[in-house]
Amino acid sequence: MKNSAVFIAICSVIFLGCNGTPKPIAYGSEGCHYCSMTIVDKQHAAQLMTIKGRSYAFDASECMLNHLKDMDVNDVGLFLTNTYYKPGQLTDATKATYLISHNLPSPMGEFLTAFDTPEEARRGQLANQGELFTWEEILIRFKNK
Repeated sequence: MKNSAVFIAICSVIFLGCNGTPKPIAYGSEGCHYCSMTIVDKQHAAQLMTIKGRSYAFDASECMLNHLKDMDVNDVGLFLTNTYYKPGQLTDATKATYLISHNLPSPMGEFLTAFDTPEEARRGQLANQGELFTWEEILIRFKNK
């Protein structure tokens, strides 16, 4: 009886420690998992969380997309990105619309910026020119680089 109580207590601690909540990005002190650059840009940072609950922070969406080349996408439970009009707030990267515009630099030089909605992306495109992409389209573009 005592052994089973200890076992239940240990399992509870492990289970509670592996929650499905991404951790906040520590801007200015946390390094990018892909390129090791310090994450400072609140409009371009990104994060992915594995299905096992491990979070990886990136200084730019392009670093997250490049990192995906080295892992099984099926191991990812959540893709998050900061967006242009809501800096510092992570949003579902799979629902964002992306703009590649040479008038909007991003930390790693891919000129990739995420927007929460297609309307916001079109507004960004109108002001900065460039080409719009859905999540699926940007995945293909980076896979083929």
